[in-house]
Amino acid sequence: MNRLISSYLGRRRWGTAMVQVRERKRGRERKEERKKEVLVRVTLAGASDDILLAGTDTGSATLTWAMTELVKNPKVLKEAQDEVRRIIGRKNEVEEKDILQLLYLKLVVKETFRLHPPVPLLLPRETIRHCKTDGYDILPKTLIFINAQAIGRDPDYWQNPNEFMPERFMDSGIDYKGQHFEFIPFGAGRRICPGMLFGTTSVELALANLLYLFNWELPSGTNMEDIDISEAPGIAVHKKYSLLLVAANYDGSN
Repeated sequence: MNRLISSYLGRRRWGTAMVQVRERKRGRERKEERKKEVLVRVTLAGASDDILLAGTDTGSATLTWAMTELVKNPKVLKEAQDEVRRIIGRKNEVEEKDILQLLYLKLVVKETFRLHPPVPLLLPRETIRHCKTDGYDILPKTLIFINAQAIGRDPDYWQNPNEFMPERFMDSGIDYKGQHFEFIPFGAGRRICPGMLFGTTSVELALANLLYLFNWELPSGTNMEDIDISEAPGIAVHKKYSLLLVAANYDGSN
């Protein structure tokens, strides 16, 4: 009897031990899953913050530059406003689905990106191998800064490069999506700006609503020549001095 009891207790202890091993294994697996979940959450949150914050800061700078250039070029401003109001009609606001029809507005935004890229020096790159450029030896691990603003104003590629002319992109295949190296406000290649679509759409939608809902003019006693286009230092380049305009509600009759 004693042997039977001992045998039973032994099997029970062995079974308990196996259960404990399985529980410990499951515990470790659950712990690893929690770690992975935390990592995914942190990664997604960080990436989302980068896209939203970067898109918001650069977007507000681009919007200010666009309004500055429009006010300095009344004919362009009128043509952009006429297009928006003709296509949108009597709606309360411009919606995202309307943007595809606003072809001239898109040209205005592209020309703004050319003259005032959101991040003029883009993000730094690092060479991975030796190369030779214009007679210069570029060694591996060299930090490279690309001046997208200078490229966008290069007279070898652009006619009247310092003038705000949205029409230059009319009937042109040149775009800012990294395929045309004379126009790379968002960079190119694998490290092209991940927030390009978000930032561009935000600027187009905000600008369209500003042009649709308001008439714009300079404050009394101010001329176009008084608008200072100096740049403030920073990764994303804003106007050094605020743009002051007078907005009047547009009701379709004024």
